[in-house]
Amino acid sequence: MDGEPEEDGGSRVEEGLLSRLEVIEGQPLAERAEAYANLHGELSARLDAGDAPPTRGTGNI
Repeated sequence: MDGEPEEDGGSRVEEGLLSRLEVIEGQPLAERAEAYANLHGELSARLDAGDAPPTRGTGNI
């Protein structure tokens, strides 16, 4: 996040996200709320589908 390009294209993704946020901010309130909800869902899905290694067991400690 220091402005330098990342090897995995992270800065392009960041620029795309910032651009999308600017578009959302320019919308009327009702549309903005729906757009943020959609964006949240998309980002949550990307996190859930991330490349984290699978956990062992049930997750209970």
